Amino acid sequence: MKYGNLHPWNVSPQEASRIQTELAKKIILEKKFREVKRIAGADISFSGDRAYAGVIIFSFPDLRIIEKQQATAQVSFPYIPGLLAFREGPALLSTFEKVEVEPDLIIFDAQGLAHPRRMGLATHLGIILDMPSIGCAKSRLVGSCQSPGEEVGAYSLLEDGGETIGAVVRTKEGVKPIFVSIGHKTDLESSIKMVLDCGRGYRLPEPSRLAHNFAEEIKGGKVDLKVTDEQMSLGF
Repeated sequence: MKYGNLHPWNVSPQEASRIQTELAKKIILEKKFREVKRIAGADISFSGDRAYAGVIIFSFPDLRIIEKQQATAQVSFPYIPGLLAFREGPALLSTFEKVEVEPDLIIFDAQGLAHPRRMGLATHLGIILDMPSIGCAKSRLVGSCQSPGEEVGAYSLLEDGGETIGAVVRTKEGVKPIFVSIGHKTDLESSIKMVLDCGRGYRLPEPSRLAHNFAEEIKGGKVDLKVTDEQMSLGF
């Protein structure tokens, strides 16, 4: 996958905040995809200042793995909530650059619009990759909400300053909900539906759940990039 370098990454926290504010003007809050045949999950793991990024491409709706890619990088940007894209983005972009089977949609284990400057990792990289993307986070960064119902599929809106910035979605009974928000080139209704359609009985949707596990395997040196012929054939 190719992408444009819209800004430098080696910047100060103050400059990073300014870049986020400027990039927010480019967000497209409309569904720009018709049919999803391939979906990507992306996540990153750290050991000190070493980043281990993993991207998995799945066929959809059966969610069979058709491609895996990885990258590692030394990170210099500090850990600052709200600016994690500058710490995690370069390694993930290096991984997406290796991807051969381009997805129709990406689910990030990260925030999207549900961010103080509306520029979580899912939105930031969605804009750079020019790709529909969804943020699917395990915790809340900003905003207020009511607890959703206990049944799978129940959700409540996440709001900040009178603006709806995401949804709190129950994906499994008896466990904490997750925080779903628009990344780029989609809408909230479609984002919620895609996350639920990717559920396989776990709290997290399968693309981001397996991408998280993959990133942990990369960090542990136990990575296997091999994809079977059967899995590969299902992606085309």
